[in-house]
Amino acid sequence: MRLRGELTFSVKVLLGPPLELGPTPSGFRRVIPIVGGTVSGDLSGGADWNVVRADGSVELSARYELLLEGGAAVSVVNTAELPAHAEPPFLTRPTFEVGDTGPTALRTGVFVGVLQPAPDGSAVDLDVYRLAVSR
Repeated sequence: MRLRGELTFSVKVLLGPPLELGPTPSGFRRVIPIVGGTVSGDLSGGADWNVVRADGSVELSARYELLLEGGAAVSVVNTAELPAHAEPPFLTRPTFEVGDTGPTALRTGVFVGVLQPAPDGSAVDLDVYRLAVSR
């Protein structure tokens, strides 16, 4: 058996200036606003909450909504734990909440994201793959 990934969709996420909350018991907390983007339609607002831990590793948690052509909405939560000084691209774990009028195939399965930040920090590209087992 082999594990394979099939590209499901790609997203370009536009980011606003980070709001740095500073040191917390969990680590250095910052919130990066999601101000727009595209994926077969529009990306509405959201944010990426992340924590830089004392050991330099980073915990990412982004939540946003995709507004697709035709009016369907998909709620996305995308998470990752990155080792200290990791170099992009980064692997993420996206999960989806989809209404009955949206792409309901996103409700099941295992997905992996490949996240590539822009060098200037103004955007990220995210390719989402559905994993499958082939024989």
